[in-house]
Amino acid sequence: MLGMARFSTLFLALLIASPALWAGFVTHQLAAQTALLRLLIAVPVAAIMLAAFRAVTRGYGKRPDEKPKPAGENGPLKAEAVAGEPIPQRRAEDA
Repeated sequence: MLGMARFSTLFLALLIASPALWAGFVTHQLAAQTALLRLLIAVPVAAIMLAAFRAVTRGYGKRPDEKPKPAGENGPLKAEAVAGEPIPQRRAEDA
């Protein structure tokens, strides 16, 4: 649900509510309950902001004619080394 428990969401909420937290816990100009309430309100606000940002940038870097492929559609991912000499394999008899 909008990724409220993501690190980025919690960090942005902490950043948004940092003036209230500073005033509540360091300078004591604000009640601690009020500062924590403002942090609690900042979490869904940050989640909505980041969800909108992710929606806008979702297609960035993709060609318009490309459709996203589900994972594993082309079979398993294979990789091979292309540079350097192959490493000789040791047999159990050689050891």
